[in-house]
Amino acid sequence: MDYNRKSYGLRCAVAAVVLLAGMLLGACRMTVSLTGGDIDPRAKTVYVATFVNNSTLVNPTLSQDFTTALKDMIQRQTPLTIINTTNGDYKFEGSITSYTITPVAIQGNDVAAMNRLTISVLVKFVNRFDETKNFEQTFSRYADYNSSQNFTSIESSLVQQINEALTDDIFNKSFVNW
Repeated sequence: MDYNRKSYGLRCAVAAVVLLAGMLLGACRMTVSLTGGDIDPRAKTVYVATFVNNSTLVNPTLSQDFTTALKDMIQRQTPLTIINTTNGDYKFEGSITSYTITPVAIQGNDVAAMNRLTISVLVKFVNRFDETKNFEQTFSRYADYNSSQNFTSIESSLVQQINEALTDDIFNKSFVNW
Protein backbone atom coordinates (compact mmCIF):
# COMPACT_ATOMS: atom_id res chain seq x y z
CA MET A 1 0.00 0.00 0.00
CA ASP A 2 2.85 2.40 0.85
CA TYR A 3 4.37 1.63 -2.56
CA ASN A 4 1.13 2.64 -4.35
CA ARG A 5 1.03 6.00 -2.50
CA LYS A 6 4.63 6.78 -3.51
CA SER A 7 3.94 5.74 -7.09
CA TYR A 8 0.79 7.88 -7.20
CA GLY A 9 2.67 10.86 -5.72
CA LEU A 10 5.48 10.47 -8.25
CA ARG A 11 3.01 10.29 -11.15
CA CYS A 12 1.27 13.45 -9.91
CA ALA A 13 4.59 15.29 -9.59
CA VAL A 14 5.63 14.27 -13.14
CA ALA A 15 2.23 15.31 -14.51
CA ALA A 16 2.52 18.70 -12.79
CA VAL A 17 6.00 19.28 -14.25
CA VAL A 18 4.83 18.31 -17.74
CA LEU A 19 1.80 20.58 -17.43
CA LEU A 20 3.91 23.49 -16.21
CA ALA A 21 6.47 22.96 -18.99
CA GLY A 22 3.68 22.89 -21.57
CA MET A 23 2.24 26.15 -20.27
CA LEU A 24 5.65 27.82 -20.32
CA LEU A 25 6.43 26.63 -23.83
CA GLY A 26 3.00 27.68 -25.01
CA ALA A 27 3.71 31.20 -23.82
CA CYS A 28 6.94 31.36 -25.83
CA ARG A 29 6.93 31.93 -29.55
CA MET A 30 9.45 29.86 -31.44
CA THR A 31 10.09 29.45 -35.13
CA VAL A 32 10.83 25.91 -36.18
CA SER A 33 12.00 24.94 -39.62
CA LEU A 34 12.95 21.58 -41.03
CA THR A 35 15.53 23.28 -43.23
CA GLY A 36 17.18 25.31 -40.48
CA GLY A 37 15.72 28.35 -42.17
CA ASP A 38 15.36 31.82 -40.75
CA ILE A 39 11.70 32.76 -41.14
CA ASP A 40 10.74 35.83 -39.15
CA PRO A 41 7.97 34.83 -36.69
CA ARG A 42 5.94 37.87 -37.81
CA ALA A 43 6.03 36.76 -41.46
CA LYS A 44 2.86 35.18 -42.79
CA THR A 45 2.87 35.81 -46.54
CA VAL A 46 5.10 35.68 -49.60
CA TYR A 47 4.58 37.07 -53.08
CA VAL A 48 6.19 35.29 -56.03
CA ALA A 49 5.94 37.20 -59.31
CA THR A 50 5.97 35.30 -62.58
CA PHE A 51 9.56 35.12 -63.79
CA VAL A 52 9.47 36.35 -67.38
CA ASN A 53 11.68 34.54 -69.87
CA ASN A 54 14.03 37.15 -71.39
CA SER A 55 16.53 34.67 -72.81
CA THR A 56 17.32 34.65 -76.52
CA LEU A 57 16.59 30.92 -76.82
CA VAL A 58 13.03 30.53 -75.57
CA ASN A 59 11.45 27.49 -73.98
CA PRO A 60 7.70 28.32 -74.06
CA THR A 61 6.92 26.71 -70.68
CA LEU A 62 10.08 27.73 -68.78
CA SER A 63 8.61 30.87 -67.23
CA GLN A 64 5.65 29.03 -65.74
CA ASP A 65 7.67 25.92 -64.85
CA PHE A 66 10.30 27.90 -62.94
CA THR A 67 7.77 30.11 -61.12
CA THR A 68 5.75 27.05 -60.09
CA ALA A 69 8.90 25.25 -58.90
CA LEU A 70 9.84 28.21 -56.68
CA LYS A 71 6.32 28.45 -55.23
CA ASP A 72 6.27 24.69 -54.58
CA MET A 73 9.61 24.89 -52.75
CA ILE A 74 8.35 27.71 -50.53
CA GLN A 75 5.10 25.87 -49.76
CA ARG A 76 6.94 22.64 -48.89
CA GLN A 77 9.60 24.25 -46.72
CA THR A 78 7.86 27.15 -44.94
CA PRO A 79 4.59 27.97 -43.19
CA LEU A 80 4.16 31.03 -45.43
CA THR A 81 1.03 31.63 -47.49
CA ILE A 82 1.60 32.57 -51.13
CA ILE A 83 -0.43 35.62 -52.10
CA ASN A 84 -1.19 37.29 -55.44
CA THR A 85 -0.51 40.87 -54.36
CA THR A 86 2.88 42.54 -54.11
CA ASN A 87 2.54 43.48 -50.44
CA GLY A 88 3.76 40.15 -49.00
CA ASP A 89 6.10 39.93 -46.04
CA TYR A 90 8.62 38.43 -48.47
CA LYS A 91 8.75 39.13 -52.19
CA PHE A 92 10.43 37.34 -55.10
CA GLU A 93 10.67 38.99 -58.51
CA GLY A 94 12.95 38.56 -61.47
CA SER A 95 13.48 37.09 -64.88
CA ILE A 96 15.06 34.20 -66.71
CA THR A 97 18.08 35.81 -68.33
CA SER A 98 19.71 32.89 -70.10
CA TYR A 99 18.74 29.52 -71.58
CA THR A 100 21.70 28.15 -73.52
CA ILE A 101 22.96 24.91 -74.98
CA THR A 102 26.73 24.61 -75.32
CA PRO A 103 29.00 21.74 -76.32
CA VAL A 104 31.25 20.18 -73.67
CA ALA A 105 33.62 17.21 -73.81
CA ILE A 106 34.81 17.72 -77.38
CA GLN A 107 36.06 14.50 -78.99
CA GLY A 108 39.04 14.13 -81.29
CA ASN A 109 36.93 14.67 -84.41
CA ASP A 110 35.71 18.08 -83.14
CA VAL A 111 32.31 16.64 -82.25
CA ALA A 112 30.89 17.18 -78.78
CA ALA A 113 30.29 14.01 -76.81
CA MET A 114 28.22 15.98 -74.30
CA ASN A 115 26.12 19.12 -74.39
CA ARG A 116 25.20 21.40 -71.50
CA LEU A 117 21.88 23.13 -70.90
CA THR A 118 22.38 26.17 -68.67
CA ILE A 119 19.62 28.31 -67.17
CA SER A 120 20.30 31.63 -65.41
CA VAL A 121 17.75 33.51 -63.34
CA LEU A 122 17.97 37.05 -61.97
CA VAL A 123 16.22 37.18 -58.58
CA LYS A 124 15.28 40.20 -56.51
CA PHE A 125 14.33 39.20 -52.95
CA VAL A 126 12.73 41.62 -50.48
CA ASN A 127 12.37 40.90 -46.76
CA ARG A 128 9.92 43.40 -45.25
CA PHE A 129 11.22 42.79 -41.71
CA ASP A 130 14.99 42.89 -42.30
CA GLU A 131 16.31 44.95 -45.23
CA THR A 132 19.84 43.61 -44.66
CA LYS A 133 18.61 40.29 -46.07
CA ASN A 134 17.37 41.81 -49.34
CA PHE A 135 19.35 40.87 -52.44
CA GLU A 136 19.44 40.98 -56.20
CA GLN A 137 21.49 38.16 -57.65
CA THR A 138 21.81 35.93 -60.70
CA PHE A 139 21.65 32.18 -60.08
CA SER A 140 22.85 29.70 -62.73
CA ARG A 141 22.66 25.92 -62.92
CA TYR A 142 23.24 23.41 -65.69
CA ALA A 143 22.72 19.80 -66.66
CA ASP A 144 24.86 17.83 -69.10
CA TYR A 145 23.46 15.30 -71.53
CA ASN A 146 24.84 12.99 -74.18
CA SER A 147 24.93 14.74 -77.53
CA SER A 148 23.56 11.62 -79.25
CA GLN A 149 20.26 12.11 -77.39
CA ASN A 150 17.40 13.99 -78.99
CA PHE A 151 17.23 17.24 -77.01
CA THR A 152 13.48 17.72 -77.42
CA SER A 153 12.81 14.31 -75.87
CA ILE A 154 14.87 15.06 -72.72
CA GLU A 155 14.41 18.83 -72.47
CA SER A 156 11.58 18.79 -69.91
CA SER A 157 13.44 16.43 -67.56
CA LEU A 158 16.61 18.56 -67.83
CA VAL A 159 14.62 21.73 -67.12
CA GLN A 160 12.97 20.08 -64.11
CA GLN A 161 16.37 18.99 -62.77
CA ILE A 162 17.84 22.49 -63.24
CA ASN A 163 14.76 24.19 -61.75
CA GLU A 164 15.07 22.03 -58.61
CA ALA A 165 18.70 23.07 -58.18
CA LEU A 166 17.95 26.75 -58.90
CA THR A 167 15.02 26.94 -56.50
CA ASP A 168 17.08 25.19 -53.83
CA ASP A 169 19.85 27.79 -54.25
CA ILE A 170 17.36 30.68 -54.18
CA PHE A 171 15.55 29.28 -51.13
CA ASN A 172 18.83 28.80 -49.27
CA LYS A 173 20.00 32.35 -50.06
CA SER A 174 16.63 33.78 -48.98
CA PHE A 175 15.80 31.75 -45.89
CA VAL A 176 18.81 29.71 -44.76
CA ASN A 177 21.39 32.51 -44.99
CA TRP A 178 24.18 30.70 -46.78
